[in-house]
Amino acid sequence: MPASNDIAGRAALSICESLLLALNDRKILPEKEIVGILRDAAAAHEASRNSEQAQTHADVAALINGILEGGNSVRRP
Repeated sequence: MPASNDIAGRAALSICESLLLALNDRKILPEKEIVGILRDAAAAHEASRNSEQAQTHADVAALINGILEGGNSVRRP
């Protein structure tokens, strides 16, 4: 069974993805803005390479970049 923080992280990611999709569906935020939010989030983690948790930040950035490249995990084409 995954660690509880892994479960919480997956739940948070799913909720955030769903919120971003809903904001786009309702024409509140255009896709360009949503992509910008995700790029900013990835960049923030990429900039944390010198911290004690550098590998965790790199993994988070890779996950976000994977979402940008391959679509979302909530609504796949």
